[in-house]
Amino acid sequence: MKKFIYGIAAVVFGDFTIGYIEKNSWDWGGTKPESTDIDAEQVPDAPVLTLMTKLGQIAPTFNIIQLDYTNLQKVLGGELVKSGETVTGWKAPTSMVELRGEWQIKFVSGQKMTIPNGMILANLGGKLTLTEVSKLECQLKVSKPDDGGAPYGIEDMSEEELTKLKSQLSGENS
Repeated sequence: MKKFIYGIAAVVFGDFTIGYIEKNSWDWGGTKPESTDIDAEQVPDAPVLTLMTKLGQIAPTFNIIQLDYTNLQKVLGGELVKSGETVTGWKAPTSMVELRGEWQIKFVSGQKMTIPNGMILANLGGKLTLTEVSKLECQLKVSKPDDGGAPYGIEDMSEEELTKLKSQLSGENS
């Protein structure tokens, strides 16, 4: 078992790898576990019982900075504009879009997190300057899966997954 989880290697929605994530933008967010203290009149200094009422949850926030048209469409919805087979633009959605499905976060440290039922909330943000890039400001809402299982899990990547990931990363950086 690995003792540390670090570094975002890839964020995958369904079978699509989302573009670059802005450095230092990933935050697990979410909520801490909740409890209710039971107090007794006869015990003034501390609760006599604490009842767990809700598990902690994650709701990652992050910024996507690689804004090619396909990334815009996969994260915001809308439609791609094509000239023949070539994608030449993107049009924003004209109605509510719910982009929900399986997400995977692959870590440089060799593990992956699988979220079976995640919904992305995103908007075009950032600043339009010569020293910054525009970005998609995202929040990933994690819901209970339809099968009633765990809302997320972390496991080691297989050797095949690690090899493929290393190949993709070295190809993107060349």
